Amino acid sequence: MEWKTRLTDLLGVKYPIVQGGLAYLAYADLCAAVSNAGGLGQITAMSLDSPEALREEIKKVKEMTDKPFGVNFAIGQHGRPFSHMVDVAIEEGVEVVSVTGGNPTPFFEQLKNTDIKKLVLVAAKRQAVKAEELGADAVMVVGQEGGGHLGRDDIGTMVLTPQVVDAVSIPVIASGGIGDGRGWMAAHALGAEGVEMGTRFIATKECVHASQAYIDALLASSEVDTTVIKRTLGAPARALKGPWTEKIVSMEAENADYDALKDLISGKANQRFIHDGQVENGYGWAGQVAGLIHDVPSVEDLFRRMVREAEAIRNGWNFEKRTDEI
Repeated sequence: MEWKTRLTDLLGVKYPIVQGGLAYLAYADLCAAVSNAGGLGQITAMSLDSPEALREEIKKVKEMTDKPFGVNFAIGQHGRPFSHMVDVAIEEGVEVVSVTGGNPTPFFEQLKNTDIKKLVLVAAKRQAVKAEELGADAVMVVGQEGGGHLGRDDIGTMVLTPQVVDAVSIPVIASGGIGDGRGWMAAHALGAEGVEMGTRFIATKECVHASQAYIDALLASSEVDTTVIKRTLGAPARALKGPWTEKIVSMEAENADYDALKDLISGKANQRFIHDGQVENGYGWAGQVAGLIHDVPSVEDLFRRMVREAEAIRNGWNFEKRTDEI
């Protein structure tokens, strides 16, 4: 069964499945595994210390796969200059880049006169329309179910995706709450031409930078075991519930400002949880889809399972009326 959409044509992939940027986790092993399985793997650029580190990571991926892959730039969350990192992606001939968390205008300016495909993560219809106007080749639409940073309007994937599909002419990639073949097919039913998944890829064998404690926390989670932090700072983001996030939410309820919260919400606090397994001394991003994660397969096995599930659904979508029903 073929899975050809405008997105597969755009990205040169077999399946319209994109791996999320996953700060501090999306490196060569995971990226190459997703691309080899038929999707689009990505490296997280802004979690790396330098342009040289990004260049090395890109070279590692090229040694592990001959399939297309992308580089994600979280330009709004790290507060760091990014143009020198984009230069590396251009110089290394990366075929796809994605941008999250900020105004993509300077990013797009830097990519002028290149053939690099540009994906933009949005959390509102107006953002999708603007991204298309600026020159995005596709938009990734994240609903409030997703992990990590979200939109401010609390609009779910089921509602947001078809509205964006109706508002733009470029391919739409649904994100947030998707972790199996059912979610994948639901996205297509809403008009999307592919999906992006983040949380589900954390619990795979090739996500080698994720601590066992982080994996165990995902496996133990239900759909109600995540919470939204940083809402009072205007940057809502979904993470696993735990002592650390409970403290953040409690302080936000008491109107704590950024200075009071900055150490609690820092990248270092994130890494203490996801890398070092200090579950009471940090936090880990996760979407509500964590409630659907019950094992840690290889990326290849995850793709095979999703394809089987999706094919079974497609085969069951037969709405032709029988003559005896007319």
